[in-house]
Amino acid sequence: MGRRLGDVSAPARLAAPGEGLGQDELALAARNHGMPLEAMRYDVTPPGLHYLLTHYDIPHVPDASAWRLTVSGRVRHALSLSPSRLRTYPAVTTRVTMECAGNGRALLRPRPVSQPWLVEAVGTAAWTGVPLRLLLDEAGVASDAVDVVFTGADHGVERGVEQDYRRSLPLDVAGGDEPTVLVAYAMNGEPLPPQHGSPLRLVVPGWYGMAQVKWLRDITVVDTPFTGFQQSVAYRIRQVPEEAGEPVTRIAPRALLIPPGFPDFMSRTRVVAPGPVLLEGRAWSGRAPVTSVEVSTDGGATWSPAELEPDHRHRWAWRRWSFLWSAVPGDHVLSTRARDAAGSTQPLEQPWNRGGFANNLVQQVPVLCPGPR
Repeated sequence: MGRRLGDVSAPARLAAPGEGLGQDELALAARNHGMPLEAMRYDVTPPGLHYLLTHYDIPHVPDASAWRLTVSGRVRHALSLSPSRLRTYPAVTTRVTMECAGNGRALLRPRPVSQPWLVEAVGTAAWTGVPLRLLLDEAGVASDAVDVVFTGADHGVERGVEQDYRRSLPLDVAGGDEPTVLVAYAMNGEPLPPQHGSPLRLVVPGWYGMAQVKWLRDITVVDTPFTGFQQSVAYRIRQVPEEAGEPVTRIAPRALLIPPGFPDFMSRTRVVAPGPVLLEGRAWSGRAPVTSVEVSTDGGATWSPAELEPDHRHRWAWRRWSFLWSAVPGDHVLSTRARDAAGSTQPLEQPWNRGGFANNLVQQVPVLCPGPR
């Protein structure tokens, strides 16, 4: 008897105590990549430095002009739109910080076995496209519509389920204007690169990356809640496999530090000279605007306020912060944490979940300040 899909698709599991990264996790880490933290010096991340997660394969699109985006389901008029047709609609450009829902997963104990992110799964881009609400208005959404389902062209198998990558948004989010969801065709003023969804992708400001469906080909309005794999099985915050769990949605507040000084190759421990050291970084939240950032230079024992730049009318993008530190010889652990207008801040001890999702544990950066020789 031949093998079945389940034979090549392992179930979700947790790493055993002391278990190192396996070949499967290393293969994922080689395919996908985080943003080097020094790239936070850019207000807008160059595409090659922006974090990248591809669930299955990057679809080969030899002729973008032949691509069609359909809008169908519970609508009065189905649409079939080419990328060139979409460029005739009023365009919107929005600067958006995008973060993978599993960012920080590899820091959890026990570790969920999956893409082993540390804290670099983030990036900020200026996305240009058509507001989704314009397409839904043109199609004419039926009064009984509930969800809008987005289907990408990437196809694979996960936990024994063969599937296209597919996610949904509630109708009020998909058709709303705060945030404005985009069907995007450009990144930082240039056509989408293949790895970032060319020729079309969804951009949902403030939501984790799983909502930003790449290689977008179908938009389907439905009258019942969508229960596809990526919606109701994956991307749920649960403690045990049997529970339904809470859906992963908006990005929790986070601040990250641009590592100061210079690094050791293997340990990544930073080295700085004694004296004034300007600490800088970025902070963001998809739940509410960031209102403050604090810095600790003693491993979280004490905290001091950092200077937070205005958002410059980029509500959905990270904000720069800075702090002047007087470094003295010795070993130090630097940390930073953000607070948003909803009162949420970053924890010093991360609540655990089986998928390793929405982990916004305070970052720790070991620093050596050498003494006199």
